[in-house]
Amino acid sequence: MAAFIERMGYLLVLGLCVCLSGTRAVDRGNFKTCDQSAFCKRQRALKPGQSPYRALLETMELTNTRLTLQLINDNNKVRLLLELYRLQGNMTRVKINELKPLKPRFEVPDVLIQEPPTEPMSLLSQDENGVVLSLGTESQRVIVSAQPFRLDIMEGREVLMSLNSRGLLAFEHLRIRKDTFSYKITKSLGSMWDTIKWVFTSQADPEAEKKEEGDPANQPAEDGANAEEEKVEDGMWEETFKSHTDAKPNGPSSISLDFSLPGVEHVYGIPEHADSLRLKTTDGGDPYRLYNLDVFQYELFNPMSLYGTIPVMLAHNTQRTIAIFWLNAAETWVDISSNTAGKMLDYVQGSSETPQTDVRWISESGIIDVFIMLGPTPSDVFSQYASLTGTQSFPPLSGLAYHQCRWNYNDQEDVRAVDQGFDNHDIPYDFIWLDIEHADGKRYFTWDPHKFPQPKEMLQGLQDKKRKMVAIVDPHIKVDSNYKIHNEIRSRGFYIKNKDGGDYEGWCWPGNSGYPDFTNPEMRNWWASMFAYDQYEGSMENLYTWNDMNEPSVFNGPEVTMHKDAMHGAWEHRDVHNLYGLYVHMATVEGLIQRSGGEERPFVLTRAFFAGSQRYGAVWTGDNAAEWDHLKMSIPMCLSLGLVGVSLCGADVGGFFKAPSSELLVRWYQTGAYQPFFRAHAHLDTPRREPWLFGPENTALIREAVRERYALLPYWYQLFYHAHRSGEPVMRALWIDYPQDTATFSMDDQFLLGRDLLVHPVTDEGSRGVTAYLPGKGEVWFDVHTFQKHNGEQNLYIPVTISSIPVFQRGGSIIPRKARVRRSSSCMERDPYTLYVALSPQRTAQGELYIDDGHTFNFEKKKEFIHRRLSFANNKLSSSNLAPDALFSTPSWVERILILGASKPSKVILKTADGKESQLEFDFDASMSVLSLRKPGMNAGEDWTVMLQ
Repeated sequence: MAAFIERMGYLLVLGLCVCLSGTRAVDRGNFKTCDQSAFCKRQRALKPGQSPYRALLETMELTNTRLTLQLINDNNKVRLLLELYRLQGNMTRVKINELKPLKPRFEVPDVLIQEPPTEPMSLLSQDENGVVLSLGTESQRVIVSAQPFRLDIMEGREVLMSLNSRGLLAFEHLRIRKDTFSYKITKSLGSMWDTIKWVFTSQADPEAEKKEEGDPANQPAEDGANAEEEKVEDGMWEETFKSHTDAKPNGPSSISLDFSLPGVEHVYGIPEHADSLRLKTTDGGDPYRLYNLDVFQYELFNPMSLYGTIPVMLAHNTQRTIAIFWLNAAETWVDISSNTAGKMLDYVQGSSETPQTDVRWISESGIIDVFIMLGPTPSDVFSQYASLTGTQSFPPLSGLAYHQCRWNYNDQEDVRAVDQGFDNHDIPYDFIWLDIEHADGKRYFTWDPHKFPQPKEMLQGLQDKKRKMVAIVDPHIKVDSNYKIHNEIRSRGFYIKNKDGGDYEGWCWPGNSGYPDFTNPEMRNWWASMFAYDQYEGSMENLYTWNDMNEPSVFNGPEVTMHKDAMHGAWEHRDVHNLYGLYVHMATVEGLIQRSGGEERPFVLTRAFFAGSQRYGAVWTGDNAAEWDHLKMSIPMCLSLGLVGVSLCGADVGGFFKAPSSELLVRWYQTGAYQPFFRAHAHLDTPRREPWLFGPENTALIREAVRERYALLPYWYQLFYHAHRSGEPVMRALWIDYPQDTATFSMDDQFLLGRDLLVHPVTDEGSRGVTAYLPGKGEVWFDVHTFQKHNGEQNLYIPVTISSIPVFQRGGSIIPRKARVRRSSSCMERDPYTLYVALSPQRTAQGELYIDDGHTFNFEKKKEFIHRRLSFANNKLSSSNLAPDALFSTPSWVERILILGASKPSKVILKTADGKESQLEFDFDASMSVLSLRKPGMNAGEDWTVMLQ
């Protein structure tokens, strides 16, 4: 019987996979709209107007580190506790919770890297209408208005942001169900035991109930104004979507708060959505949804949830950049509206009207915990957010190279043949990937004994070529008593529980599966230990990991995910849902670090993510399609992630579903070569698409795109070092570096890499030209292929052929490259550098060179790295040490220097660190004003000066 059930399970999953893989687009009916999500519908039914919340000023307490103040809902007399903190780095934190909740409400752990340090606030004034507090810097202050409650953050006479100005603060307090008996008695006999158990467990503490009824902080009004309290709406205590019922033992618990942003017309962030970089208004449609979901072949230009969630929104205008970080892991919806605001406060604004964006956040449970980052520059906001949640992990250099993946390479011989194919066609790559079919019956941490009988031999073959492998390890575990991983998790009690206390089980790729509770630190520690070489049989140091399906994906669950009433210890899944993928990623990364004794930097890709995921590795945009619009969409999706900390982002090159034309595939390689995570991937039902399968002409084009990526690896590595240190995005929107240029504010078809490379991919079928915007009045930009110079602050039409990749280097920059492209990045470690110096009439040309061993933590632990400043001024190009206390050496040398926009010198002199001088050979192209210095020969890690005379 058990075998029959298992076979039927496999047939069910297989049928589901066929349906999913054959579909033309996502089945929207599998996923909720706001109207189908009871709490969103309830909250959205509240219209802007008079807020029922009033600040009780007599309860205010101000210490050196925080202000506390009680709020009361005049409709039901429930009190809330407001906490206000001024944080270091020009940030403000606002927390709102029930003053005396019936039980604790969930507060998100493990996302903040520390308890944020505070700075003192001072009371400036107080009267019966409110209080004014100083935030200390540049005349910043907070005005707390009492009735209705409202909070305004100001600088001088300017309102930067207002909270609850539209009166949409709504906090559904926890309560005991008043109709418990009458409701439960209507249930079928089959649920009678659940009824009895619920009554006993929820009312086991009569003193708590007396306290709830007797405490004035939780008393409804006596004058009949408690209609809100007594009214029971559909979905408050139980909710059904399709065939799934969500029991809600805690009842309604949603929260909402509105934010007004005067002077703002452009807001960004809150990934992940397949939509434009600039967020759209949601009036008349669904809000943007933040709820990690497995969405096959997602639609574009849609506010539906996708695989990951980062609840951070940036607002930008020509004067300032600010951001809102809504720290809540439950299902969340974000409404955006734009209108014209008049006077915010009578004495603040004149009569002239200004643009305004209003944002409303709605979450199903938890508390309001919001960080307001006040900038004022984009760089300041990135630094502020990084101080809260950390920076992008510094990947090994190989992680920034090219990755080859497919669902699935069939067996060891297939892997060997694909690996050899890259050598035969002279195309470099660093990683080959294995999807779910490599494991024994999709039992992760194992190998199929027939297809991959000698995994170490396979890995050693890659190691001999200085290449690596990634194998998938998903968080759904096959329920199988002969499977070590399952037995260990079950015996240790590490599975998520269902609402009745048993292990939660659902369907995923292996069939019937259990789901480890990664919110449990003991579970995470055990999971990490499974990556040890003596536990993960067949693994080696060049095997890395991919976490997929970690939303979590449950094929037979509501919205293809876990039931919200499943239990993680004391907390419901509804409280922690968006954290699950972060925890899986965290535990896997820790496993790879531990297996090396803490020496080696890991590489782990995740599909689901949350705020803080940047600390652990790479993210990709999920199951896209081989369509031109999906190629276009990869740009704003990665730009959006970069704004909120995740720089190591990419999209499946070629598209996961469907079969790309040769033109689309070439254009996707050309685009992907300039995006941070560069991986080709395809569905198992698509035709094979290794780079050499589309004819020699297309092979040559793809080869050239991949080789351009490898040549630029020194620049990529330097950018990620800075992202790791500062939190600034690698792939970035133009407005970040040109914050006053309104022409850039809605641009998402081109982007910058760092400050100095501008990329405008060709993303239209049959394109014969693109129009790139070159920003910066007085700037100059050099075409990196032709060295032609163009002025900034112009739209430049660029004729293109199938071989064109429009890329420009900013005048006033120096970019290191390596021209000797080999079969992998590790093979290029000792190779020499070429410096591209782009001159500008406005500024000294500057750049950097960063070098370390490329794979360990020694750059942090032992300060083993080289960090050089490259500078060209007064006809002198010099290299100086930016890290004199760091210790590292390199055999690499500088073999060529190209100076763009130069004049012809009479001679060129090299002066090295030991004081020796020598004359260098050079060529000068007068038609393009390019000076080429041949074989200067100085060590890349030492001081030197090149003088043009």
